This record gives sequence, structure tokens and C-alpha cells, in this order.
Amino acid sequence: MRSPLTFLEFFAGGGLARMGLGPDWSCLFANDISEKKAQVYRQNFPPADELCVLDIAQVTVAQIPDAVSMAWASFPCQDLSVAGNGKGLQAKRSGTFWPFWQLINALAQAGRPVPLIVLENVVGLLTANGGKDFEQLLLTLVEAGYRPGAMMIDAVHFLPHSRPRLFIVALKHGLHEPLAINQAMATGSLWHPKPIHQAFARLPEAVQAAWIWWSLPAPTSTRAQLRELIEENPTDVSWHSADETNRLLALMSPTHLAKVHAAQQCGRRQVGTIYKRVRVENGVRRQRAEVRFDNISGCLRTPVGGSSRQILMVVEGQTIRSRLISVREAARLMGLPDSYWLPARYNDGYHVMGDAVVVSVVSWLEKHLLRPLAYSNGIVALEAGR
Repeated sequence: MRSPLTFLEFFAGGGLARMGLGPDWSCLFANDISEKKAQVYRQNFPPADELCVLDIAQVTVAQIPDAVSMAWASFPCQDLSVAGNGKGLQAKRSGTFWPFWQLINALAQAGRPVPLIVLENVVGLLTANGGKDFEQLLLTLVEAGYRPGAMMIDAVHFLPHSRPRLFIVALKHGLHEPLAINQAMATGSLWHPKPIHQAFARLPEAVQAAWIWWSLPAPTSTRAQLRELIEENPTDVSWHSADETNRLLALMSPTHLAKVHAAQQCGRRQVGTIYKRVRVENGVRRQRAEVRFDNISGCLRTPVGGSSRQILMVVEGQTIRSRLISVREAARLMGLPDSYWLPARYNDGYHVMGDAVVVSVVSWLEKHLLRPLAYSNGIVALEAGR
């Protein structure tokens, strides 16, 4: 029997939003343009008959089943991120939001409006093009009869992984919002930090009037330690040779070398993460290896477009080892269980992880916001009764 909680997953990738929503939600339709990601999706959600591998601009209303409670869209972030080209929602990749929205509008025109919409992207959406992209997106939601609200949620509250992301939850006008709080209460809250309030202040009055400050509790459980997620003998990557590790150390500035030396002196095994970055020093651009030993992984990225892949550094006294982070470790940092199937090719698996939403964050949203909204508004009862 199908669950009365139903959803559509756009830009689905490996289905991590679906993983986070859990078994009580039935995915009626999933879409992604990447066949490599689709292979991962099919392996983890067989037979995956709901998956449509197609450019979002080519998806039609006729392909979307009836009785939908929610649409989830983690649309591409490349043109909104720090590493992007700055063109934002007008660019080719992040601009795929618009064909997605055309489909949502077409469903409404067909008498099948989606009651609840969740959009997920990088925090850069708040300031892209001087904040105009965020304003345009929210104004589009409001003009279509939705009441939106945004939250900034960092995976670091759930996992040893620094991954701040923006979540926009929009409720169809006429439905009530039992989990809303007033702006004064939202000020300085965990999920509504200063950048959210600054972005809100720039919005047109019509958007501010429709805005909802969503209430979400802070997590109380203790997150896992980074060292607990590390594989001693991964199958897809190898430990560097001593020369390779020394070359990595040679790329470190005195500040970061001091972190390594401090780790050596602490008397216990230390696990750090490294990203290679280009820094300008005395007017000269040079590559640097930057390490952190704060029990937090840097944000996972896709291994394309010049982005470096994350490196692990394990320090035990005078012994220093290094290697690329394994795909299984990346999956764990995204909140996935080890039962989740991963492709054999390293870059394929790493790409799926770096392009995804953190499962633990989605689960928190599902439990404390999305599920209560669905039940309190009768979305479930309406859909189940059709």
C-alpha cells in the first residue's frame, strides 16, 4: 500500500533527498539529466520505475502522477556558488530552476497544484547578483500563490561535515503554518542567522508580507566524530607515499604547518582534512594546502571545474599519513548508511556525493517541519482519499 505522503524529486541525483524523507514518503516521480547518477539511483531504489532521465525542460505535465503532496528541488548550484561564474539564475546550470518552475505552474494550471515546495541550494543564492536572484525567486513563488520562508542549515549540526545550505520551504496560500514564529523570535536563531535577515530586509514588501519564519528545533544528539567515519583500508583510494605526503606538507603555509606540529604533540591520533587552494601572497598566486584538525570535514565538492578533492591527513606522533578521502567516507559524511550502493569508479561516486543534499538534514526537516505541515493541513488526508 502506497504511503499517503507523496512527493516529486527533481534534480534527484542519487536520491539523497528521498533517503532523508524516509520510507513513509512515496516518490511518485524523480528526474535527473545524468545517466551516471541515474545508475546510482536505480541501484538504491529498485526498480526505480518513477525515475525519468531527461532534461527538466523536456518533462511534461502528462508524465507527473496525480495526488502529490510535495515537490523537492535541489537545483544546480554551480552558478550561485563562490566558485561559479556569478551569472546566477540566468546561467545555464542554476537557471534550470526556471523550467522546473514552468512545470510546477503547468501542474497548477491543470488543476493539480503542489501544496508544498522545498528548494535547496547553496547559501550564495542569498547574495547572487546583489540579492536580485533571491528576490526574483521568492517573488515568483509569491506571485504563484505560495508563502515562502528560508532557513540556513549547516550539516555540521548533525555530522562532522561543514556544509551550510539554504532551504526554502513554500506553502500554498490558504494552508496554515502552525510551525511559524514571529520575526523577533527568529532573529539570531540557529536557522535564521544574520545573512537570512539581511536578505529578508532587501525583499519587496509583497514578499515580506507573505514570508513565513519557520520554527525548527535545534538538534540535541551528539554528532559522530570524524575519526569514527574513516576507513583504515579503503578499496578505492590508497595511502600516499612518504614523498607525496611531504610534497603536501611543502604546500602548507607556516600557519598550517603549525597545525600539523600541534597535532603531533597532542599525544593522540588526529584526523584532519585538507583542500588545496590558490592564494595570493605578496602579489603572487600560489597553490596552498590548508588543513583543519577541528574534527570537521570541509564541504564536499564535485571533482569538476578545477575544484580539488578533499584529502585526509592522519597524524600519530611523528607519523603523518595522507590520502584522498574515499567515496564511502564521503557517503558517510553525507549521512548515508554503508548499505547505500556506490559506483566502482571513484569520480562517479564522489560526484554524486559532492552534488547532493545531506540526508541527516533532510530527515530533520522531514520530522520537524514537512511531516507536521502535511498532516496539519490535511494534505495527506486529501491525497489519500482520492
